[in-house]
Amino acid sequence: MPAPLPFPIKSAAAPQWRAQELLLMSEVMRLVGKSLAPEIVMREMLHLMSELLGLNRGRIVLADFVGDIALEGLADRKPGTRPAGAPAPSSAIRYAYGLTKTEMARGRYGPGEGITGRVLATAQPIIVQDIDAEPQFLVRAVARAQLPPDIVAFIALPIELNTPAGREVIGVLACHRIRSRDRQLADDVAVLKILATLAGQLLQLQALVAEKTRVLQAKNQLLTRALETAAARYGIIGTSPALLQALGELERVSEATASVLLLGESGTGKELFARAVHLSSQRRDQPFIKVNCAAIPDTLFESELFGYERGAFTGAQTARAGWFEQADRGTIFLDEIGEMPLAMQTKLLRTLQEGTIVRLGGKREVRVAVRVVAATNRDLAQDVLAGTFRRDLFYRLNVIPIRLPSLRERPQDIRALAIHFLSRVNQANQRNVSLSAAALASLEQHPWPGNIRELGNVIERLVLLTDSAMVSAEELQRFLPHEQDSNTPDRPAGVTTVQKPVTPAPVVRDYQAAQSHPAAQLQQALHDHGGNQSRAAQALGLTVRQFSYRLRKLGLHNVDNV
Repeated sequence: MPAPLPFPIKSAAAPQWRAQELLLMSEVMRLVGKSLAPEIVMREMLHLMSELLGLNRGRIVLADFVGDIALEGLADRKPGTRPAGAPAPSSAIRYAYGLTKTEMARGRYGPGEGITGRVLATAQPIIVQDIDAEPQFLVRAVARAQLPPDIVAFIALPIELNTPAGREVIGVLACHRIRSRDRQLADDVAVLKILATLAGQLLQLQALVAEKTRVLQAKNQLLTRALETAAARYGIIGTSPALLQALGELERVSEATASVLLLGESGTGKELFARAVHLSSQRRDQPFIKVNCAAIPDTLFESELFGYERGAFTGAQTARAGWFEQADRGTIFLDEIGEMPLAMQTKLLRTLQEGTIVRLGGKREVRVAVRVVAATNRDLAQDVLAGTFRRDLFYRLNVIPIRLPSLRERPQDIRALAIHFLSRVNQANQRNVSLSAAALASLEQHPWPGNIRELGNVIERLVLLTDSAMVSAEELQRFLPHEQDSNTPDRPAGVTTVQKPVTPAPVVRDYQAAQSHPAAQLQQALHDHGGNQSRAAQALGLTVRQFSYRLRKLGLHNVDNV
């Protein structure tokens, strides 16, 4: 609502002036109802001021921070935040009637310069009764020779915005007026106050509409991109060469029955790829069973995978089919296969070789036709060398290895993935958050050690915690994990952490003949380790029993005290 005027409009002039005022107001409001474009409404308002009330050469001067004609930046600015005592802004004529382009271009005013600069700096209206008698009147935009020879007055009023912090001056409404007229100056000032208030509200409304339009356009782009990625194959989003190569390998082996081993870092989407193997095969209408090997206690592995018969253990009141039976004719996905205990690896190998399972407590074999897709983020080849993973099981699973690329290897997919997660989280939480172009570019520069899972978590945290409808690159930084957060947790200064002792993995050694080491090598090992057979055996890759047997075999058993 317009601010109340210090005095009502009471014209002592002829009644036709009142009719002219009403016509001016009605025409201006009609224009506002048709368009919010300032370049249309403002110029016509200044035109009507001249034609109906004789207020000539009207101009609207705006501060430089308001922006260009489209008022970009006005909605982003937080009015009322300019510190007290800060210098007034510079300004320039933005809209005018009765001025040429050259005259408008000359209408620039420094902070506090001239009558216009003073009004912008002090927020107080100024009325110059005679411009020829006022030394601060600059006669800058229009030369005095271009004005009538009569006494010319100049009226300048501030254009203000209502903000939560108060009122802030963003411009000036000014015009020339012939001093000797049959209309009182107070009547003109009263009308100009209303028009200045209307101009301020129009500029503020137009800026808000422009900001809303920008947000909607950005959101429309996000939705368009989301729709483009919604048709991604098997729900896997991305078009990077590394991803397409992995998808191509997957589709080429989809109709085979051989086991598939998915390799790659944690968070690269192994479950999605496993499901893609299932969906791209003829088993797509059969069960797809997911098993997280890292989440099953060692004592429950057999009963979970192969099921159990009634009475197999305390509490087994009824028989239960295991995951392999439930996945019959379909696909079973063994995630984190590297965490499976050695004892269970032997039983799994038998199932893969024979195509049968035996329930816990059962005596008959049950035939199952299951395709196995395994996944791990560990180096199983190294685990085989360390003896923590069976070599024969590794070869059985590693028939068709497919390596999934990390997010660092497919940076061009980060934008599409972020938009996908943003749309999904917005819908799930009834939010309306968007990312600016700069924020999306910032996501592409992040290393993402946690890969796609980390990106999805960051987007969810951002949507739930931000107060902005459009998240900028600067605001995004507080939601991104820092390098210290990714590597080690924070701890108070002076506090040390005690590392848990690492239990060495059992070593499984290949069989070696009794003549594998000559006598000289055995003697040298004993000599190097001061006669300690345990250390000498370890240096040669033998057990103490194997080392002692070779000594006795070679007749060197009496060198124990060397």
